[in-house]
Amino acid sequence: MKKINLRELYPDVYTTDFFVDVTEEVMETIRAAERAEAAYERKMYRYKAQYSLDCENGIENAVLLKPQTPEMVLEEKQFQEQVYAAVMKLPEKQAKRIYARYYLGMTVNKIAEVEGVDPSRVRDSIRRGLKQLVKYF
Repeated sequence: MKKINLRELYPDVYTTDFFVDVTEEVMETIRAAERAEAAYERKMYRYKAQYSLDCENGIENAVLLKPQTPEMVLEEKQFQEQVYAAVMKLPEKQAKRIYARYYLGMTVNKIAEVEGVDPSRVRDSIRRGLKQLVKYF
């Protein structure tokens, strides 16, 4: 059995020291919760999470990190397939350049270097291709 001070855990409720004996399992659960909270705080600090008046507890980035439901995963996959199909309907050069830029993560300069053309041509081609993709969606 371990002794814990409830004033440390609940400073709003306990204004004086109040010690309680708890089992090792309870103590480990409390420690795990404290570690999880500290990790969450570090993550919010590192990613510069913004607070919103629209949400109750309001950390916008926390919403982004929620696990997706199977329906959301399926929807996302179907949308990605539609986008890929639309990209492949573009003229060959535009499709290759958009694929290289957004699917392979290559920079415009790297694509231009591989193709042996000026980066402005690649940039313009990608821009025109993206404008055509807007028509599909």
